[in-house]
Amino acid sequence: MSYFRQYFWRIVGALLGVLGGFLYWRFIGCSSGSCPITSNPYMSMFWFGLIGLLLGSSNKKGEKRVDRQE
Repeated sequence: MSYFRQYFWRIVGALLGVLGGFLYWRFIGCSSGSCPITSNPYMSMFWFGLIGLLLGSSNKKGEKRVDRQE
């Protein structure tokens, strides 16, 4: 359970990104097939999921940033 709590926002961000990638491919996508990301649903879902994962991992509460002065 602690694993799920630790990575909750990353998992949610990735799942929302995958869903967003699918919806983008389905409703907006590239009809000609010349777009490398949006012409294929798997590539669209992969890249949007990766972006969602990165955005979800940026939401960390409770960690203090320590700036070192040299």
